Amino acid sequence: MGRIPKKLSRYLLLVILSFSTSSLLAKTWLVDSKGTIKSIKKAIDLAQAGDTVTIKSGVYNEHDIVITKAIFLKGENFPAIDGQNTYQILTVKSDNVLIEGIVFRNSGSSSYLDISALKISKSKNVTIRGNKFRDNFFAIHSMESPNGTFINNEILSGGRKGMKFANGIHCWKASNMRIENNIISGHRDGIYLEFVTHSIIKDNKSIGNKRYGLHFMFSHDNTYTHNELSKNGAGVAVMYSKRVVMKQNIFSENWGNAAYGILLKEINDSVIEDNRFEQNTIAIFAESTNRIQMKNNQFIKNGWAIQLQSSASDVNIIENNFIGNTFDVSTNGSLTSNKFDSNYWDKYEGYDLNRDGFGDIPYHPVSFYSIIIERNAGALMLFRSFFVKMMDKAESVLPSLTPVNVLDGKPRIKKINLTRK
Repeated sequence: MGRIPKKLSRYLLLVILSFSTSSLLAKTWLVDSKGTIKSIKKAIDLAQAGDTVTIKSGVYNEHDIVITKAIFLKGENFPAIDGQNTYQILTVKSDNVLIEGIVFRNSGSSSYLDISALKISKSKNVTIRGNKFRDNFFAIHSMESPNGTFINNEILSGGRKGMKFANGIHCWKASNMRIENNIISGHRDGIYLEFVTHSIIKDNKSIGNKRYGLHFMFSHDNTYTHNELSKNGAGVAVMYSKRVVMKQNIFSENWGNAAYGILLKEINDSVIEDNRFEQNTIAIFAESTNRIQMKNNQFIKNGWAIQLQSSASDVNIIENNFIGNTFDVSTNGSLTSNKFDSNYWDKYEGYDLNRDGFGDIPYHPVSFYSIIIERNAGALMLFRSFFVKMMDKAESVLPSLTPVNVLDGKPRIKKINLTRK
């Protein structure tokens, strides 16, 4: 290797010295209700970029705290900052802020203001790690703040009688977000994303929220993996987005008149693989959805496994297990451009004479009764009646109402061994 030019070597030396100097000059400011600095606001005002503000254990009735410099705000033994059911607690307006180990509780709420426990506004590289949020309107509300990391937070609400609900984690207009290993319960939507791109949502538990466990709109090129989305009011809503990857998630026990594992509306060029859908009213409802790969999923004990509207096209439903669902597939059209192939259907009554593991006759997953219910929901009262069973048998022999082209030409004889990775 050649020698480094003198000018470049001087520049590198200056960079190294500047970093060393800044680290040596960084200070830690201690907030303690019994100490010299009793106010979090005062400590933040005194701190310079690169400093740490450590908050000792206790309860601090402070609000409208604003961070405008790159600092580390750290709690010791989980101090609580209490919004007294009235105020916004803390706002970040600086890049490169880290907040860890603090309890944010009892923010105010409003019908027209986005009051939050922790708001992030137009700030990059903000990390919210290992905090606890209790009974807040919005817990974490991020606006135009890319490259954020929200990890290992516990976000619970609903413990205060009569309180209003907003979202647990709410992100608007951002990219390259990392939302990982959070527990969210009791909010309106657990995680809400709008105009969020190129982000990873992983290992979260969004359980028992009032509306959706996960709700995203106009959010392209995102990956959702290993999340548990259970017992939410209406499950998961996925709307107006492209190139979405949803793998190895659990969607379960989302029951109700309009409850879904996943609601897909105008979703294109996306992948839904290796997920488990169990005990949902409707596991997947797809409308105006195009070029979707549904592969290696488990559909277990749902009301409807898949409701595929006629507006959906180029949906490939391949190598999935359908077990114990009341209805495997229903539709309001012919689904001519969609494909079913090599799935296991527990209702299949065909045979495999050549023993290749696939049925010798196709399986038609749309039943006569599901078509009747699609046209007249009141027909559900006939469920499990002898008349319905007789009509389903007759329809399977001589189809008249069910779409004859909706079929799996290679139904599997045995259940596919699908393990969540």
